[in-house]
Amino acid sequence: MIKMLFSMNDKICVVTGGSRGLGFYMAHGFLEAGAARVYITARKAAACIEAAEELSQYGECIALPGDISSLGGIQELATTLGEREDRIDVLVNNAGAGWGAALEEFPEKGWDKVMNLNVKAPFFLTQALLPLLRQGKSADRTASVINIGSIAGLVGNSISNYSYGPSKAAVHQITRNLAKDLADSHIRVNAIAPGRFFTKMTEYVSQDEKLFKAECAAIPLHRWGKAEDIAGVAIMLAGRAGAFITGQIIPVDGGTTLVS
Repeated sequence: MIKMLFSMNDKICVVTGGSRGLGFYMAHGFLEAGAARVYITARKAAACIEAAEELSQYGECIALPGDISSLGGIQELATTLGEREDRIDVLVNNAGAGWGAALEEFPEKGWDKVMNLNVKAPFFLTQALLPLLRQGKSADRTASVINIGSIAGLVGNSISNYSYGPSKAAVHQITRNLAKDLADSHIRVNAIAPGRFFTKMTEYVSQDEKLFKAECAAIPLHRWGKAEDIAGVAIMLAGRAGAFITGQIIPVDGGTTLVS
């Protein structure tokens, strides 16, 4: 039973922002769990292709470079996937951005960039891929959409990144709305709200020894997340183990939201 519950066998997956960080970790996990194919997207073509080549040692991984911060880029990705596949089983809306600046100096472009990629893109990409997500689904074979939110959307700590937290709170609410509206289509929609993980966005902390130690001391489990921490939850939500879960926001944060 255990192998069946956490198997990704025969699943076709799409992971946005899959060239590094959380997206890379989840794509790796899907492949090791037996996914038929994993498509990863990223704005930088070279990085996307390089990551797909590295991940291909674990299974079939295909790079689809592109910019999904615009509707044109979203439609281009949806068209390409429709030409390659007759269905999609798992969509991970992971691509995201942040923008740090003091309150008095926070610019409109910092607000718009974050909202476009973190909120607008997941909604319209899910919309564009609905025909593929619906195809072949039933009560016993559901599709899974996993939105990557953040504990920044759950706690009141901006860390001078004023558009990021609101964008992730919006992702959480979009998740609930889509879960309700897509349940009859046998599409489950959930969100993972990560705490601290080693990514490009968090390098400013992980490379500062004093700040890093202080953060670890404040986290109840006294560490940052590892690749398997995010991959394990994603595999659960994407597979049979999560088949009765929809509309949920799952913090993966070492207990940070208990004390924040």
